Amino acid sequence: MIVTTDYHTGGEPFRIVVDPPVPMPGETVAQRRVRAIEDPDVQALRAVLCSEPRGHADMYGGFVVPPDDDGAHLGVLFWHKDGFSTACGHGTIALGVWAVETGRVPAPVTGSVDVVIDVPSGRVTARVHRQDARVVAVDFVGVPSWVVATDVPVTTSRGEVSVTVAYGGAIYATLPADRLGLSVTPERLGELIALGREIKWALDATDHAVHPTDPRLTGVYGTIWVDDLGSHAQQVHQRNVTVFADGQVDRSPCGSGTCARLAVLAAAGRLPAGTVLRHDSIVGSTFTGTVLGHVDVDGRPAVVPQVTGMAYRTGEHVFHVDPHDPLVPGFVLR
Repeated sequence: MIVTTDYHTGGEPFRIVVDPPVPMPGETVAQRRVRAIEDPDVQALRAVLCSEPRGHADMYGGFVVPPDDDGAHLGVLFWHKDGFSTACGHGTIALGVWAVETGRVPAPVTGSVDVVIDVPSGRVTARVHRQDARVVAVDFVGVPSWVVATDVPVTTSRGEVSVTVAYGGAIYATLPADRLGLSVTPERLGELIALGREIKWALDATDHAVHPTDPRLTGVYGTIWVDDLGSHAQQVHQRNVTVFADGQVDRSPCGSGTCARLAVLAAAGRLPAGTVLRHDSIVGSTFTGTVLGHVDVDGRPAVVPQVTGMAYRTGEHVFHVDPHDPLVPGFVLR
């Protein structure tokens, strides 16, 4: 029996498992992720929850685990159909709402509270805002984010294209969709998925995919396609879709992807003080992003990103696994 509470953040699902029925040992969340990847029982649990008939090819969720120390309220292992993520902004926003709505973290009737969460890429904060006992918004303060490389050539089935590689808790390739004659619209989603996979896998084994200080964070997580919708003195307006893992599609504007995009825009001089990124998704939902500050990471200029969004509870489940069921742990049929 597996009990879950489900949310969506900007349309992207997040399935929370508070008491995973299999052990996930480790001294830190980063260690727990590495061991989970190697543990067939944890992988089977992940597969049960994100595969059909209990999930689907674009399912996403997290196992709640102890934090690294008393400085955080909880830890989490993020998972998807292909494995375990290093970071997840939309999941962090959902966890912030869940922690307050369940009373795990006390919050004022009207006001704000910080929910501190240890994730594999570091410690992040979900600043949860309430009004009249209702959560109305969450600011996700991410890990320092930076540009890894610009003008990186990638050969695709449609020819060579130039991309920017950036880190926002995970490593992404990012590029304007019109460079390959596309747009970030549902009608072009099949092409965006196929070419996004090509770009990710072309870069995944290169030096651009290497994290400078933690090899556990190495690897290109996905491709972010962008449409520029204009800007003015106080706002940059873009629409994006992130194709991550092996062809999975983020319905939200992608939290860690928005952190990476903030780093790219800041490096290009498009985010002077007071400027906000309005980041729309392929389904029409919106995050807003700002740069809180600038730091140095291993000799690289980086930004401290903040992404604001909202998550909503969609239901609760009690899943059962029949030992005689021949389709356990499930299947993915796209």
